[in-house]
Amino acid sequence: MGQAELIEQAVTGLGYELVDFETSPRSRLLRVFIDKAEGITIEDCAAVSNHLTRLFAVENVDFDRLEVSSPGLDRPLKKPGDFQRFAGQEAQLRMRTPIKGQRNFKGVLAGVKDGVLQLQLADGVCELPLDQIDKARLVEKL
Repeated sequence: MGQAELIEQAVTGLGYELVDFETSPRSRLLRVFIDKAEGITIEDCAAVSNHLTRLFAVENVDFDRLEVSSPGLDRPLKKPGDFQRFAGQEAQLRMRTPIKGQRNFKGVLAGVKDGVLQLQLADGVCELPLDQIDKARLVEKL
């Protein structure tokens, strides 16, 4: 089992969603982003951190520092279900290859159908294949 699967299994086993995780080889930092429908508290972060610390000791996962946090208001959208779950909210997306000469899009998530995201723009709906999305984040509401 790889590091990603180990982390995902542990986090979901505790009742949270693994939004993302990143590693920094130079500083040997492991950052884990978790979420749940009600939102994340400091106690949630502490519980996941304590569990992962014990698990990593048993599994010999080598790291110097572990950070566990919520994904924030500008949450990254990674999985197809994320685009459906956050329908109605504004997002920024960057495509791997240009679509109609454009790589960056900002609009309201309007659902997913057959692997294609419907993004409501000011001038209509744009269809973007999910497998061509390089990065996507919710737009922070101020």
